[in-house]
Amino acid sequence: MPIKIQGDLPVKEILERENIFVMDEGRAVHQDIRPLQILILNLMPLKEETELQLLRSLSNTPLQVDVTFMAVESHQAKNTSANHLNKFYQTFSELKDMKFDGMIVTGAPVEQMEFEEVDYWNELTEIMDWTERHVTSTIFLCWAAQASLYHFYGLQKRQLDHKMFGLFWHKVLNRKIPLVRGFDDAFLAPHSRHTEVPIEDIRACKDITILAESEEAGLFLAMAQGGRKIFVMGHPEYDRVTLDGEYKRDVGKGLQIDLPKNYYKDNDPENRPLLLWRAHAKNSIEATKKQIRSETFDDYSYSVESGTVDIEGLDIDDLLAEYVLAKGRGKTVMRMRAL
Repeated sequence: MPIKIQGDLPVKEILERENIFVMDEGRAVHQDIRPLQILILNLMPLKEETELQLLRSLSNTPLQVDVTFMAVESHQAKNTSANHLNKFYQTFSELKDMKFDGMIVTGAPVEQMEFEEVDYWNELTEIMDWTERHVTSTIFLCWAAQASLYHFYGLQKRQLDHKMFGLFWHKVLNRKIPLVRGFDDAFLAPHSRHTEVPIEDIRACKDITILAESEEAGLFLAMAQGGRKIFVMGHPEYDRVTLDGEYKRDVGKGLQIDLPKNYYKDNDPENRPLLLWRAHAKNSIEATKKQIRSETFDDYSYSVESGTVDIEGLDIDDLLAEYVLAKGRGKTVMRMRAL
């Protein structure tokens, strides 16, 4: 099923060339289905690059996805044009009365600053509190995961001796939880950060369930409140050449930077990197979306947080009452796609 985006969003053409089904507003209004409403708070400087990465990940679904982009108001972007932001992004003040099925909060290159020193910190904390009432499930990526762990649970980050940079092996824990269903026992995923939230501090927090971790890179995936909060410490959304671009950028600036681990064949940056993490990246995004299933019953819509129902004691008449359209002659007719 398609991703619904604005028809003139620049990355639309790239997605179409990759055979990703995207649909503009004009076509979407004729679809007889309530799409998943997904909000993306994009904190990255190169917003168009991040848009493309996340939309690629969201495309792997049988559900129609309606994407809204949000930018913070308390920070002036320097690497994205005002025209692009005004045309394709909305602000928190414009969206705060709405509700969303899911939300993604991206990372940001501010990890070596104290949280309170970030110029949009107060706005971000207001948005994080707002998600608890207005969003069914929120994914916090990299720095946003650190920020949310600090804001909600008081967990501090710490500076690393060396940048965590490259592809690292992770192991899956709590395999019965749907978020890691379909993951291999061990898998590679990208990290690119100078700080971490110590894994032992996360383990000590009883509100958080760790789902995947690395002996070398620490936490990769965790959740709280039954999946309403999801913390991803790495960058599963990264494209094949994202780490390559970061490495060559820093080399060009004359900065001390190690080769990204497990990334270049024979550790030679002239070799094209192998894409070894895309399947698990799509798996994690897809598993998150499956927590929020949406369908249309004639003029009615519903959302549920889990595909699992306890059948014992279930009153099916009460469950379906608001989705039933009564017809004449004492009959009841329902039209549904899936139950």
